[in-house]
Amino acid sequence: MFYHVLKYVLLGPLLRLLFRPRIEGLEHIPEEGAAIVAGNHLSFSDHFLMPAILKRRITFLAKAEYFTGPGLKGRLTAAFFHSVGQIPVDRSGKEAGQAAIREGLGVLSKGELLGIYPEGTRSHDGRLYKGKVGVAVMALRAGVPVIPCAMVGTFEIQPPGQKLPKVKRVTVRFGKPLEFSRYAGMEDEKAVLRAITDEIMYAVLELSGQEYVDRYAAEVKAEAEPAKKTGRAAGR
Repeated sequence: MFYHVLKYVLLGPLLRLLFRPRIEGLEHIPEEGAAIVAGNHLSFSDHFLMPAILKRRITFLAKAEYFTGPGLKGRLTAAFFHSVGQIPVDRSGKEAGQAAIREGLGVLSKGELLGIYPEGTRSHDGRLYKGKVGVAVMALRAGVPVIPCAMVGTFEIQPPGQKLPKVKRVTVRFGKPLEFSRYAGMEDEKAVLRAITDEIMYAVLELSGQEYVDRYAAEVKAEAEPAKKTGRAAGR
């Protein structure tokens, strides 16, 4: 119930009023049945804007840190994500990827929409990074289509580290569903999973117009962090 109150009465109307999102390709979202919506991830605002404009409920696999933050802000964030049915996923350890796949398949088995960011983390510089193959595994095991999605303009309104978003118009684009039944039964083939994931990311790239980097975002972030710390220290 709280999900619908939040979407249709409280947060949804406010987001549509402030950001006046342009919505393109909404007809590609099926009216019923399971599907994966795979998008780029530029901003914390992505979590709110896409669900606000979809007619159907969508469940995202959200990083566990959103549910375990300290203080009042942490408790409020956790309460929000729990109340709208988002699923916490621990991204640490060897079993993290398998846990995310199990949770995602559980959502799809109920005939629902699953939202996923194949990059695995927000882009720190606005570029599109290499996708992780979990999205391909779920698409094959569940036998569902993947709808590519591009958030355009959300990096500009709220880049990582900025607490409050700027009020500026954004665009949400959905592409034609990608269907991978030709690979049925091949979810253990690494080359197949890589090919499917790259096809999904290329579709997102075409929708977003971002610069593409053929590396994982987390790796590039980790390399950039020491330089950031050095720069901050030098500025003191």
